[in-house]
Amino acid sequence: MSRPPDSPHTLQQAIRQGAVWRGDRCPPITARPSGYPALDAQLPGGGWGLGQINELLHRPGQGELALLLPALRRVAEEGRPILLVAPPWIPYAPAWAQAGIPLAQLVWIRATAADALWALEQALAEPDCGAVLGWAGPRLDDRHARRLQLAARRGGGLGLLLRHGAPESVASPFPLRLAVAAQGDGWRVRLLKRRGPPLSEPLYLTQPDSSFRPRPESPLPCHAGLLEFDATPRRRAA
Repeated sequence: MSRPPDSPHTLQQAIRQGAVWRGDRCPPITARPSGYPALDAQLPGGGWGLGQINELLHRPGQGELALLLPALRRVAEEGRPILLVAPPWIPYAPAWAQAGIPLAQLVWIRATAADALWALEQALAEPDCGAVLGWAGPRLDDRHARRLQLAARRGGGLGLLLRHGAPESVASPFPLRLAVAAQGDGWRVRLLKRRGPPLSEPLYLTQPDSSFRPRPESPLPCHAGLLEFDATPRRRAA
């Protein structure tokens, strides 16, 4: 008589083969280093997960984009495009160029509030995209969130979702969720959700370059040199 499929022998075999994992261990994932060793040491795979949504909760103006620059530079060095999908401000091209992101690889996707999630889903699902940055407010229903996660899995690139005003207590289908706040010359980062054991203590990261300003103080932002794409007409035609 054969062993039942849920016997200890079969379960241990499955664990060894990587079919399942223990709750206190991280499943194998592909990741891109964040550029901050202290953060990478706590992130599953040693960096921002690829083929998934990496969710960052923040308050606007906390330097959250500067936290992502090291990883984005690596994407740019590989010659792959970086998409900014419906950012809440007009991208300031000189700052991005000064930060080491070639403007030829930076794509600004304009979309209305009604079309932003659709545009983000399309961008995440594109395998040729090296990194996709999206923005969302406090309200993101579970259905849309799961669609974004599935799109990121299909595309396999670096998916980053910046959210302001979202309550930390609200459940998220994304495998990684961080809360980022400015502190001194860097950030206080709390890992709210990750694959593997929880992290109770916050991390303190130093910002290597505080001069990065994705939007200038002047009322006339300069976006000359950026590749622009308007997603709204394309959705209307789809």
